[in-house]
Amino acid sequence: MKRLTLTQKRALLGILFIMPWLLGFVFLFATPLFQSIHFSFSDMKIAPGGGYTLDFIGWGNFKNALSIDPNFNRILTQSLSEMAWNVPMILFFSLFTATMLNTKFVGRPFARAIFFLPVILASGAIAAAQSSGLIQLTGSSEMAKELGQQQNGFDPLSLAFMLSDAGLPMWFIEYIISAVQRIYEIIKSSGVQILIFLAALQSVPVSMYEVAKMEGATAYETFWKITFPMVSPLILTNIIYTIIDSFTNSQVTTTIYNTAFQAQNFGLSAAMSWIYTAVISVVLIIVGILVSRKVFYYN
Repeated sequence: MKRLTLTQKRALLGILFIMPWLLGFVFLFATPLFQSIHFSFSDMKIAPGGGYTLDFIGWGNFKNALSIDPNFNRILTQSLSEMAWNVPMILFFSLFTATMLNTKFVGRPFARAIFFLPVILASGAIAAAQSSGLIQLTGSSEMAKELGQQQNGFDPLSLAFMLSDAGLPMWFIEYIISAVQRIYEIIKSSGVQILIFLAALQSVPVSMYEVAKMEGATAYETFWKITFPMVSPLILTNIIYTIIDSFTNSQVTTTIYNTAFQAQNFGLSAAMSWIYTAVISVVLIIVGILVSRKVFYYN
């Protein structure tokens, strides 16, 4: 029997790793996926006695979504701009926090749990438990954010003047102020990214830091010459995850859901879904090509 090469073994391991997802896609998602394609090119009508009928209308639903519907284009454009504004904030905060949490200090496991807690509280499990009466949460995230903004005494003008005196451009000052004002949303959206960066930081060989310290490298030089290149593959992973996650509960998905189950226009909703999918795919391809050129892979 012919022995497998190292490349073939890695390929086989990769196939085994994605096998649960592949089986789930084939048996659970493939049929609805092709049905949604069929719906997007048809006018779907619910039959009085049950079931539905489909009348093929070609690209009619797509033209309706892009040129007739008064809100879809605006909401899609707004979601894209918010995504481009939020992703750098989340990535910077996640890497900064992961770097701090990777250092040794008393209570480090507790601090890591605190930063991941917003992800658990925002999960569907907590929402389901609350709605079923298993737990009762007082207040809400929106109320907590409003109370925090009222009590923290943050003055955006003082920060703007301080950054302006430092000679920073106005667009960067506005970006920093927006990040500070939305710190709760950034923390809530950074839990998974922090864990991914922590895993990347813990995989960096300690010998590299020891050699850098022996050569007299500063902490700044060590970060940019060792830490940042070594975690760069996970930066690409976090960018892709953050882009996809930013649209999970966006206005686009809400509009698609309301079009289908409130307006009962399933064909238009399916067309909106595929337009949304195509736009996100293009964004991911462009970002993947641009970022992958700067990724360093350690062998």
